[in-house]
Amino acid sequence: MAEELALLVADVFEAAGALRRAGEALAGAEGQTQARWQLMSVVSEESLPVARAARRLGVARQGVQRIANELVRDGLAEFRDNPDHRTSSMLALTPSGRRALEAITARAEAAHRAMGEGIAQADLATLRALLRRLTEQTDQWTEAEAEAEAEAEAEAGTGAEAGGAKRGTRSRAATDRRPE
Repeated sequence: MAEELALLVADVFEAAGALRRAGEALAGAEGQTQARWQLMSVVSEESLPVARAARRLGVARQGVQRIANELVRDGLAEFRDNPDHRTSSMLALTPSGRRALEAITARAEAAHRAMGEGIAQADLATLRALLRRLTEQTDQWTEAEAEAEAEAEAEAGTGAEAGGAKRGTRSRAATDRRPE
């Protein structure tokens, strides 16, 4: 089981790389990058603060802020007042940004049809369900590991044993082991 999962992880990373390259090509054909495309897509339904957009994308806020600033500079997006927070503006697409996003999306739809040719819709649905389940279980494992690490650090801060070793710490080898 663990070996098959390790092979699946490698396959997912390989597929992610191929999809990232395809995404860069699709966005590049419209003078954009995949990162800009992703951010435009995230704020296309509703204006969002940069921090919330970053959370939805699962990336660092600082990188999203840089891309947001570029989109604003290029007239594809704008910052609007946030009624819930005076210092955290909302990022929204401009009409030019919507046109750019629509052009990339049209290219992506055609590419997805070509990429998915010969793959049954039921197979894609099954694969998506399995990937969502694997993602959820991976997130649960990651959260449990973080909690265990925090508990170990809290226990370690309560005192020292003979020889200066802290109680409750896990060996370096134990904390470095992670399933693939």
